[in-house]
Amino acid sequence: MIALTLLVAASCGGEELPHDAGDGADATVTDGGPMDGGSPRDGGRAGQDTGAGDASLGLGPPYPIVLAHGFFGFDDFAGAGFITYFHGVKDALDADGEALVFTPEVDPFNTSVVRGAQLIEHIEAILAMTGHAKVNIIAHSQGGLDARVVAHDRPDLVASITTFATPHRGSRISDVVLGLVSDDRLRNLVDELTRAIGAPLYDEVGEATSVVASLGQFSTDGAALFNTTYTDRIDVAYYSLTGVSDRAWGSACTTAAAPPWVDRYAGDRDPVDVLLAVSEAILDGGLLDTFPNDGLVRVVDARWGRFLGCVPADHLDEVGQLFGDSPGRGNAFDHRQLYVDLVRFLRTEGY
Repeated sequence: MIALTLLVAASCGGEELPHDAGDGADATVTDGGPMDGGSPRDGGRAGQDTGAGDASLGLGPPYPIVLAHGFFGFDDFAGAGFITYFHGVKDALDADGEALVFTPEVDPFNTSVVRGAQLIEHIEAILAMTGHAKVNIIAHSQGGLDARVVAHDRPDLVASITTFATPHRGSRISDVVLGLVSDDRLRNLVDELTRAIGAPLYDEVGEATSVVASLGQFSTDGAALFNTTYTDRIDVAYYSLTGVSDRAWGSACTTAAAPPWVDRYAGDRDPVDVLLAVSEAILDGGLLDTFPNDGLVRVVDARWGRFLGCVPADHLDEVGQLFGDSPGRGNAFDHRQLYVDLVRFLRTEGY
């Protein structure tokens, strides 16, 4: 994704992006998504499907935690044994008493329909091994869309989903990149190179692996279609949060549901990462029509279900990348502690 971001910077200059109405404040979503701020405990939300399997056949809460990676994601990169997507998070949770934390790997480059089906298989294996009835999925970026596929197709497996910087309503970066590689021959070449280079590095790369398919889903039109198809299930709890980099948060981050472990960061600033500076500026939109974002996903596009708020982090900081480096000078954000606090929160919620 970083390489594609740099491609955008080199090719599109100051291209103006399509305007998106609304600033991300609490409002009813009109594309098939949920009403921001609702809760399954309140009887669900308009537009949700019903239907869950019998969860009485396994152990109840506290449920195992599944960390679902995003685009370009991995469990153990290239088999190195120390490069993990959620850097240091599993160890931090283990130190906090969470022994059942899993980091399944799915195809790094594909649609969430494909990746979600793979994630279902992993979760079925996790439940068979642990004896529990359901899992809590904490998902970063595209992993949140994968999680929504799981919850939609197999709600009997899922107690809650928390999405972190997931492009629920698409990413304008994908719109720009797809415009730059509009020729089918070029798109096929990109996918062929991805499979050739990725095969030695990723366990899940196969003949169907496709960067172009992923970007198509992240596009504005692709996200709208996805949201129409993969509506929320009334018996699954949906939470979301996201990061903001390089600017004040503004009204986009406003929510009445921010817990103390998120609210304590209110007003903090994250210095933009050089790798994300161009994409952050593209998504920002300009002086008069600004959109806070984490360098790849705008806040307004990341809000889903019960929105917990914003933290001072870019898309890499949210999972401790690259390789556990600091989120930036003067930024006290600690991604490990955030995940610890999030899991504690889910426990108090009954999951």
